[in-house]
Amino acid sequence: MNGLLIVDDEIQVQTFFSYLLRKKDIALSFAGNAAEVSTALEKNIYQAALVDLKLPDSNGLDILKTIKKRMPACRVIIMTGYSTVKSALEAIRLGAEDYIEKPFDDINELETLIDSLFTTPATQRQTDLMQLAEQTGFIVGTNPDMYNLLSLAYKIARKNITVLIEGETGCGKEVLARFLHEAGMRNSQPFVGVNCGAFTETLLESELFGHEKGAFTGALHSRKGLFEAASKGTLFFDEIADASPAIQVKLLRVLETREFMRIGSEQIRHTDARIIAASHANLEQEVEYGRFREDLLYRLNVVKLVVPPLRNRKEDIPYLVRHLIRRHHMDENAFAPETLSVMQEYDWPGNIRELANVVTRALALSEGEPGPITPDYLPAAIVKQQMISFSPSIEKPEQKSPLSKPSLEEYVEEWKRELLTQWKNSSSTDLPAVMDRIKELEKTIGAAFVGRALKESWGNQQKASRLLNISVRKLRYLLHEKGK
Repeated sequence: MNGLLIVDDEIQVQTFFSYLLRKKDIALSFAGNAAEVSTALEKNIYQAALVDLKLPDSNGLDILKTIKKRMPACRVIIMTGYSTVKSALEAIRLGAEDYIEKPFDDINELETLIDSLFTTPATQRQTDLMQLAEQTGFIVGTNPDMYNLLSLAYKIARKNITVLIEGETGCGKEVLARFLHEAGMRNSQPFVGVNCGAFTETLLESELFGHEKGAFTGALHSRKGLFEAASKGTLFFDEIADASPAIQVKLLRVLETREFMRIGSEQIRHTDARIIAASHANLEQEVEYGRFREDLLYRLNVVKLVVPPLRNRKEDIPYLVRHLIRRHHMDENAFAPETLSVMQEYDWPGNIRELANVVTRALALSEGEPGPITPDYLPAAIVKQQMISFSPSIEKPEQKSPLSKPSLEEYVEEWKRELLTQWKNSSSTDLPAVMDRIKELEKTIGAAFVGRALKESWGNQQKASRLLNISVRKLRYLLHEKGK
C-alpha cells in the first residue's frame, strides 16, 4: 500500500484529507509539527507527502529538506496560500514536485494531482518535459542550469500566475514563454505576443485595448485589442521595459482589476488572459533609474525566470546546432566536429539568435559542396583566423616581399626587364628559363591577390573566394600550392 504523509497543523485539513482519500489504496499518516514529522519518518516509508508551508514550530522548506534527506525518492507537494507563492517556488527549487494553493478550490484537480504521485513515474514527467521542450524549440543539452530552469517552468506552467522572464537579447525568452503556454492549461487557447518597443505609445495602446469606430483618424472600424484576443489564453509582453510611463499605468490597472476599455468607448470589458512579460533589461535596476514603475514590477514579478546567455552554456551549442539544422530539413551532422569546436570558443553576444543566423548562413554557403561544413563557412569574427602567411618574408616587414603592393610592382617591373632583355637578345634565347619565369610570375601574382583578399576578409576563405571570383576549393588549392 502507498504511504502518504500529510504535514499540516490544522485539524480541519487533516479531516478533509481523511475524507477525500478514504476510498483509495493509500496509507495516510499525519503530522502537525517538526517533531511529529521526525517520528513519522522513523516509523514508515512514504512514497509521497503533502507539506504545509507554515507550521507552528518550523516551515515547509525545512520539513522538505528533512524528508528529502531521509527519503530522497519521496515526492513532496507544498501546500501554500497565494501570498506565499514565492516561497513555494523556492521549495520547487529544493526538490518539491509541485505546489497547490489553499484553500483547495478545485477538488478534482487536487485528487488528480495526488493520484499522479503514485501512478505517474517521475521519469515519465521528465520525458514529457523534454519532448515538449523539443517541440517548442526550447533546447536543453547538458547544462544543469538550463534543465533546472525548464523544470521550474514546467511546474509553474499550469498555475494561473504572472511570469516575468529576464535575459539578454536573443537568448530565447519568447521561446520559453511559448513553452509555458504549451505546458499550461491554456494551450488550446491563443498565444498572443506584442513587442512593446515596436510601437509608438498611441499605436501600442490601440493594439492592447482596441478601439471603437471613429475613435481617432483612420479608425474606420471597431477593433478588438490583444487583451480581448488573448482572453482565456496567454498574452506575452516582449521588452516590457520599453513601454511608456502612460502605458505602464494602464497595464497596472488591467493587472489589478482585469478590466479595461477600448479607445473611444466607455464600456468596461474584462480579460482573463494569462500575462507573461519579458525584458532584456533588469527591471529592478530600471525601477531604481526611475524608468519603470515599482508597483507594476510587483505585479509582474510573481515568478521570475532568468534565461542564461549562450556564453554560459556553450556545452549546449552542438545540441542547438543540430536542432537548427533539422529545421532546415538537412542532415543534423552537417557541421564538422572542428567547426562545432570553433563555435564553442566564441562568446555569442547575440546569443541563440546570432547562432541561428550563423547556421543558416553556413548551410546556404555550403549548399552543393561535398563533405561536412568546415570552419571556413563561419564568419571571420567567429573563426578568428590569424593572417595566413605564404612565405617567411611576410613575417619580416623590413624585408621586401612580392606580397605587398610596392614589392609586387617592383617584382613585375624586374620580371618585365628580364623578359625584354631575353627578347632583344637575338643571338640566343633560353626558352625553358623564360617559361619557368612565366610560371613563377603566375604563382607570385596569384599569391599576392590571394593574400590581399584574405586580408580584406580577415581570413574568411568563403568571403575571399567571392572577392576573387573563384570557388572555395580553388582557393584552398592555391593556398596549398603557396605552402609548398
